[in-house]
Amino acid sequence: MQTVLVTGCAGFIGSHLSESLLSKGFRVLGIDNFDPFYKRSIKGRNLAHFLGHPSFSFAELDLAEKDKLATFLSGKKIDLIVHLAGKAGVRPSIDDPAGYTRANITATQNILDIMKEKGIRKMAFASSSSVYGNCPEIPFREDMDVSHPVSPYAFTKKSCELINYTYHYLYQLDILNMRFFTVFGPRQRPDLAIYKFTRLLRNNEPIPMFGDGGTARDYTFVTDTVAGIESAIDYLLEHENVYDTVNLGNNQPVLLRDMIQTIADEAGVEPVVNQLPMQDGDVNITYADISRAKQLLGYQPKTPFREGIKQFLAWYDEVHPD
Repeated sequence: MQTVLVTGCAGFIGSHLSESLLSKGFRVLGIDNFDPFYKRSIKGRNLAHFLGHPSFSFAELDLAEKDKLATFLSGKKIDLIVHLAGKAGVRPSIDDPAGYTRANITATQNILDIMKEKGIRKMAFASSSSVYGNCPEIPFREDMDVSHPVSPYAFTKKSCELINYTYHYLYQLDILNMRFFTVFGPRQRPDLAIYKFTRLLRNNEPIPMFGDGGTARDYTFVTDTVAGIESAIDYLLEHENVYDTVNLGNNQPVLLRDMIQTIADEAGVEPVVNQLPMQDGDVNITYADISRAKQLLGYQPKTPFREGIKQFLAWYDEVHPD
């Protein structure tokens, strides 16, 4: 039985991944620090889906505290790390760049150091489409220049990719950077737009729309993202001397105004929209070229946006029955 360490295991993507890996026969070591970015009870609910599984063990700790991380991992054989933990969110990062640097860059540095010290050879790393900023050419390809981040969150993710390469080059670690594109679905973070807009619609409140609704995001359903991560795990376990980067998106951007209307249609309500100015750090579009992920991993997203919204709404109404 192979062992995977999943950081951020109680989060949105991490809980789905951990549950799926356990169902496929992996042993999972999970770490989460229950960052107060949103309610602890939400992560507790996520974790409850698999906390009692006999092949799962968990530690609550801060990855930026290297000694505690090393103590937890002492004596444990780990075949691969999936590093999902970190502070997420473009807009909050503008107000807390130091916090994002600590939670994203320092934590990743600590993991790489421990990999080197303990002989852990392989890592799949959660990067982000935010590294592309306002690249003028679409769709976004992995070989594009991403040296112009427009938010602290973006620069932390690009910095981690660079640190990852350095450790690959110096210490022959096998690393695959996965650039996620606006993941959505059940267990989604409450600060994300689809969740917030659903809550407002269900409460008959107006939706704030920043800009004219013409910005677009490459929404990717969580089960498709998890399938991509699992393909990355398989690839890393089967290959040596790996350093690569792949986009895990849907290759089908959705306009903001269309996203709002789709949620409203599926919720059976008519939206009331308040148009507001664009916000700092926002980009006009995210749009993944997924040909590299298809070639390397056999990645192929399967969930249409509207179907994903239906599944999200069903989950939302289940956890908010009132």
